[in-house]
Amino acid sequence: MNPLMDPNVAYVLLVLGLVLGILALFSPGTGLLEIGALFAIVLAGIGALSLRINPWALGVLVVGVVPFYLALRRSRHWIFLLLTIAAVIAGSVFLFETAEGQPAVNFWLALVTSLIVIPILWIVGRKGIEAIGRGKDFDLNRLIGSVGEAKTDIFREGAVYVMGEEWSAWSEEEIPAGSKVRVVKRDGLILRVEKADEE
Repeated sequence: MNPLMDPNVAYVLLVLGLVLGILALFSPGTGLLEIGALFAIVLAGIGALSLRINPWALGVLVVGVVPFYLALRRSRHWIFLLLTIAAVIAGSVFLFETAEGQPAVNFWLALVTSLIVIPILWIVGRKGIEAIGRGKDFDLNRLIGSVGEAKTDIFREGAVYVMGEEWSAWSEEEIPAGSKVRVVKRDGLILRVEKADEE
């Protein structure tokens, strides 16, 4: 018998493909997760072709996305997370059925898989949303107007110390080392500066 035709194997491959696909959404760029997700889903699809899919169980799995989304967004996330796990377990067990209409996926396999996968996806999802919602750690435009100190003599080129960092600097006027400088413009990582009044 082809192992892909085993409903338990098809179920695990489907879950693996979905997990890899979701992880790829939160960390795009490598291509490995995307390829792995596509490969697993294609193999699961090949296996599912010979299996009977229960429409209401598929609906339960789809509806289970709603409490998962709420678990990511709300403070009392554990309630929605439990609802998601319950929906995924119920939908998973009955997703494939035998010719007699009995569940084809092993209950314990669906239970263990759901208890492992859902919390992992929740952690990844929460971290992804936090990263998206977080602003820049340091906005370089904040440097404009800041006052610092010339670390070297500056004429055309030099170095300054501004906001706790040393930067390459450029000035049309001569500025001796140790003088106070003010940042007037930023060209990439080069700061255009002028001599600031000593206070």
